[in-house]
Amino acid sequence: MNAPDEILQIDTPENVAFGYRVAGIGSRFLAALVDTTLIVLLQVLVNLGVFFIARFVFRFSFSDDNTALAWLLALFGLVAFGFLWGYYIFFEMVWNGQSPGKRWVGLRVMRVDGTPITLTESIIRNLVRLVDFLPAYYGVGVVAMFISSQARRLGDLAAGTVVVHDRGAVTLDSLAAAPALGPAAALDPTPGPPGAAQRLGAASWPVERLTSRDLEVAEDFMRRRETLANRPALARRIAQSRLARMGADPALAEHVPGETLIEEILAARRGNS
Repeated sequence: MNAPDEILQIDTPENVAFGYRVAGIGSRFLAALVDTTLIVLLQVLVNLGVFFIARFVFRFSFSDDNTALAWLLALFGLVAFGFLWGYYIFFEMVWNGQSPGKRWVGLRVMRVDGTPITLTESIIRNLVRLVDFLPAYYGVGVVAMFISSQARRLGDLAAGTVVVHDRGAVTLDSLAAAPALGPAAALDPTPGPPGAAQRLGAASWPVERLTSRDLEVAEDFMRRRETLANRPALARRIAQSRLARMGADPALAEHVPGETLIEEILAARRGNS
């Protein structure tokens, strides 16, 4: 069994390394147990609804011929397949790689390069789930996770994904709702006549020049900053890179904390969305 504390190292274009703790079999089993329980409950409710609709609207009864009963059982099978396959895809897209079980345990599915999972990867990994489930309750999947150094089942290997421990992402909306830190600004430390101090507010930055990858790295840092040993240096490097891309003076990061600059960049980007 792989070590539950194995670290997946992600290197960004800015040579900033992020470490994710790979989820082991135990935590993934607990998440799967929660999800399976929810799926079964949802299937029971939906199947009861289908049965009563067939019973009272279409006058179905068990005394009818076997054809009607076969159609009803086939419909139950379609509902079961739809929940088993669609449940995970739906939540992984809505909750950025998390199902209810994974969210409760604190896990997240992501691509092996550290970027968020897309619809294509979600479809692939959940279609292959049918193979992982064989012969009973993830028998093949558990064997694959034992063999894989990152506890990846066949679905993860096919889709290029990995399940990691998550601290909960900081979204742009939550940044906007956070207590205001004041505009990110730098004061010229060199004494001079009145007006010599130059102030640059975040509102003047052309944040539209930033790429989606720039924002992903910045958000990823904000999410994981509590666990980073070289937090100030990483923040400064990320802030300098984004300031340079926007045409602003990277030297701002020498006078203003990098985390403050990153927060203001993300908030400015949200304001322009």
